[in-house]
Amino acid sequence: MGAIENVHKTIVAQRDEGKAVLLVSLELDEVMNLSDRILVMYEGEIVGELDPQKTTVEELGLYMAGAKRQQPGKEASA
Repeated sequence: MGAIENVHKTIVAQRDEGKAVLLVSLELDEVMNLSDRILVMYEGEIVGELDPQKTTVEELGLYMAGAKRQQPGKEASA
């Protein structure tokens, strides 16, 4: 558990310094808590760009399952 917390703190510190961080994770709570924005891929295509402050885990899951797709350049809102 301590190692995961250390990695999360390092990611947040890098982000706070203005550095770009690419996080790839299957853990939805981790994605929601550490991300400024979320891009969802389904079948090799970006199907959604979400703001973790304005979306739910359920909505994120629908994008991941391919049930929802956005028009290019439009951000979803909850």
